[in-house]
Amino acid sequence: MARDAQITTAEQAANDGLVLAFGWLQGAANRLEYVLGRALEEECGISHLMFEVLLILGRAGGPGMPMRAIAQERVLTTGGVTRLVDRMEAAGLVAREGNPGDRRGRLARLTQLGEETVVRAARLHAENVQRFLLDPLPAEQREQFTGNLRTVSLAASDALPRLR
Repeated sequence: MARDAQITTAEQAANDGLVLAFGWLQGAANRLEYVLGRALEEECGISHLMFEVLLILGRAGGPGMPMRAIAQERVLTTGGVTRLVDRMEAAGLVAREGNPGDRRGRLARLTQLGEETVVRAARLHAENVQRFLLDPLPAEQREQFTGNLRTVSLAASDALPRLR
């Protein structure tokens, strides 16, 4: 029997196992985003989105990354990333410099303050991920759980259209 034939009423839709599973995932992600993001703001003075951009730039190293590449990493528009990086530059977390490979483009890179902030924020974040995401699970399931999350994330990433 086709899967769609199993859902014929609103009650069945609301109680379908797959629909519920995704709801639990989304609910957990939203709650964790709030709790962990708030901790980053209170303790480190940065939003969770800023933290993610600092991590992206930390991975890139060297001279930095163009706005378009940051936007693709975060699934944001180039304009949205540019405004975010403007705020981060004003806060002294990143600097922008000319892109030797593209005369019109600019590269964003971490400043010393950005490096120090991302290290401090990552320590706090790792503690909170352990506390709120992994500690509620049985110890013997934690490694497989994080591996499964990576697999699902990569599959979803592969399904995304590329930003222009």
